[in-house]
Amino acid sequence: MLLKNYKTILLKELFALYDEQEIDSFFYIILEKLHGLKRIDLALNPEAVMDGTHVKQWKSILSDLKIQKPIQYILGETEFYGLRFEVNENTLIPRPETEELVEIIINNEGKGKREEGKVRILDIGTGSGCIAISLAANIPNAEVFAIDVSDKALVIAQKNADINAVKVNFVNVDILKINDLKQLPTHACLPAGSNFKLPTCFDIIVSNPPYVRNLEKAEIKRNVLEYEPHLALFVEDTDALLFYRKIAELAKKNLSLNGKLYFEINQYLGKETVELFESFGFKNVKLIKDIYENDRIVFAEKL
Repeated sequence: MLLKNYKTILLKELFALYDEQEIDSFFYIILEKLHGLKRIDLALNPEAVMDGTHVKQWKSILSDLKIQKPIQYILGETEFYGLRFEVNENTLIPRPETEELVEIIINNEGKGKREEGKVRILDIGTGSGCIAISLAANIPNAEVFAIDVSDKALVIAQKNADINAVKVNFVNVDILKINDLKQLPTHACLPAGSNFKLPTCFDIIVSNPPYVRNLEKAEIKRNVLEYEPHLALFVEDTDALLFYRKIAELAKKNLSLNGKLYFEINQYLGKETVELFESFGFKNVKLIKDIYENDRIVFAEKL
């Protein structure tokens, strides 16, 4: 079968579930993953064919797409901030909004701005490690630590750090069960062979914690609701800012003077999130919109 013909098959089989642009994107993502070919390669060689093994692979991927399994989980990887990341059902799929968060931090804190000494960064709720690893790769002299409650997610995060040749110090701990980073509780786990202690003071704390309320589940697409980890997505309607409040408490004790906080937030709770951090005494609290004009990021300082 000609490779280019499978694009027509995808369009025919998936048009009821996805728009044409998304199906087109699927085709070229799969093309590169299975055949190592980009759009231009196929244009230059329109008679390229697939063998029997590849036909089976394409059919298997098509079957998964029909049940709306995310393409990133089907292929086991995605790209984030120009880096490659493995993902699976234990990690959220990194999103463009989170890239915007990373971009803001790098523009403010990286690109040669820290010429002397270390800048200590803590990523809370790291998941696949996309934030921590991207910051480690792009901020000179960064010493990056990352926490997650899921040990299975941290296995993937460590793989991703290795793939991208950066060092991130991962810790398995539930932040809701600690009151200070000075002493890790007995249930906290460090990777085998680790010889570091979690610092008690950080220059930057960043987090993309669970923030989707249960009442918003009706807005969530099936491919997210049925496949991505609810532990990393949802909070109770009655306490939607639970993680932000807890991180604010920790930051009062464990963020350095002039230290900075960066958060991805629920677009419907921007005002409430800003007021929360102001109530804890943080200064210069700013609400930042994403490229879709949604309230998406909160910045604050400890002065």
